[in-house]
Amino acid sequence: MWFRPDGTFIRSDMWREGEYLDLWSVPHFLSGIALGCTLFFFGFDFKSSVVIATLLLIAYEMFEIIVEIYETPMNRILDVVIGLSSCVLVLYYAPTLPLDRSAFFFVLVLLADGILSFFGWRASQKAAELEARLRAQWQRERTKMHARGEALKARITRRPPLT
Repeated sequence: MWFRPDGTFIRSDMWREGEYLDLWSVPHFLSGIALGCTLFFFGFDFKSSVVIATLLLIAYEMFEIIVEIYETPMNRILDVVIGLSSCVLVLYYAPTLPLDRSAFFFVLVLLADGILSFFGWRASQKAAELEARLRAQWQRERTKMHARGEALKARITRRPPLT
């Protein structure tokens, strides 16, 4: 992880936000599956489920904006598309599976989604802590450099002119 000359912090870990897709696309895919299973279990018809899923996925992306998770606009759009695609697949295939298999699949997906999301969240927290430490260190060094510059200016202005 490093800073650009303009002061932007660049993450280099595997959970960094990508321009289009990133590792966070996997939890979005799994969340779409879990959402599809939930809507199926509650007995919503296909069209209603798609509308509800779309609204919930968009609402989640809006929540990410509110909590200041930076993503490119295309990444946000693809997060919704990926979640909705997996949801639609589940809504299409869930009626063909026995209920006990669907429930087992739902639990496995929720577990995988929860574990991946936890590790991603934790990596983001560590990156934020590292960024804060690096920014504080950079500020301390900048302050020292400024003080040295001021001391040098003071010494230069006190010297008698060369004759």
